[in-house]
Amino acid sequence: MKIAVTATGGALTAQMDSRFGRCAYFVIYDTETKKFNAFTNPAAAFAGGAGPAAARELAKYSVEVLLTGHVGLNAEQALAAANIKVVTGYSGTVQEALDAYGKEHAA
Repeated sequence: MKIAVTATGGALTAQMDSRFGRCAYFVIYDTETKKFNAFTNPAAAFAGGAGPAAARELAKYSVEVLLTGHVGLNAEQALAAANIKVVTGYSGTVQEALDAYGKEHAA
């Protein structure tokens, strides 16, 4: 499963970014390979439509779960259309959020 986390930087040690559409980075963690990929959010500087554009970007990477703070209505609809589950309520570093999510959703 691929989990995306909104972040202030491109590393597992970066702090989570509470914004979705205008976050600085996305860190995508693959639970099967235990590897991560980080990239700058191309929608961060958009004048409008940042949320849906960011959702389309995550869909390109086959993300299944998004850990973030606030998601606007248009972004929420775009994420739902891409079958990306939105999970809020985490804070700290990207690694801390991933660890917390993993503990809560362990099979």
